[in-house]
Amino acid sequence: MTQKDITFVADFLTEHFNEAPELYSRKGKYFNVERVGQYLKDEDDDLVSPPNTEGNQWFNFLKDSTHLKESPLLFPYYPEKSLHFVKRQMEGVIDQCLQKPADVIGKSVRQAVCMSLYKVSQSEESTPQLYKLPFLWNDKTSNLHYVLFTMLENSISKIHILRRHTDTSRSVSNGILAVEFGNFLNSSINESSDSRCYSCLDAHFYDDETVTVVLKESVQQEGKERVLAQLPLS
Repeated sequence: MTQKDITFVADFLTEHFNEAPELYSRKGKYFNVERVGQYLKDEDDDLVSPPNTEGNQWFNFLKDSTHLKESPLLFPYYPEKSLHFVKRQMEGVIDQCLQKPADVIGKSVRQAVCMSLYKVSQSEESTPQLYKLPFLWNDKTSNLHYVLFTMLENSISKIHILRRHTDTSRSVSNGILAVEFGNFLNSSINESSDSRCYSCLDAHFYDDETVTVVLKESVQQEGKERVLAQLPLS
């Protein structure tokens, strides 16, 4: 540490660890360092040492502003309360703001189509995750919704594309299809190998016409090959 660092720490200790006799009648510790810890207590009690807001530019600005002083858009300030108290107050306000949109949106959502992707035994206590990589894409030009996903277990080398029209009353051809990668890359990478098979690690839409996929060799050995491929939807 440099002498400047030592001086800085010494000044901090001198300033913040002085005893505060005026606080002896209050519960808690009697040092000014408590001004930090008091904000983190999950209590509704008033702060032992409320902050001094005199000279604060923001409070002065609000005080001098006729329109902002009583504005409902500004979250109220509680100088006597801890951050936990303020957090609970803010969460309550946010929940209240989101409740009405949630009710309206929830009532407007309805099932457009139902497709059976797989079946599980009724006797199983917990259903295993049989699909992954759900990625959503909205083609605003053609008014189409896309969902990319892969099914685990027997179809790991396939990527499924679900397509729906944004107008639920309209349908589109090939609403759902699967693209199998398998060993289609053998001719371009290793023509002598017939055992290469690829599974999809990740898939995203690159644009309205192209899907980008990350493929992995499905062999149990080190140095598995990774392939980044872009596939046209057509």
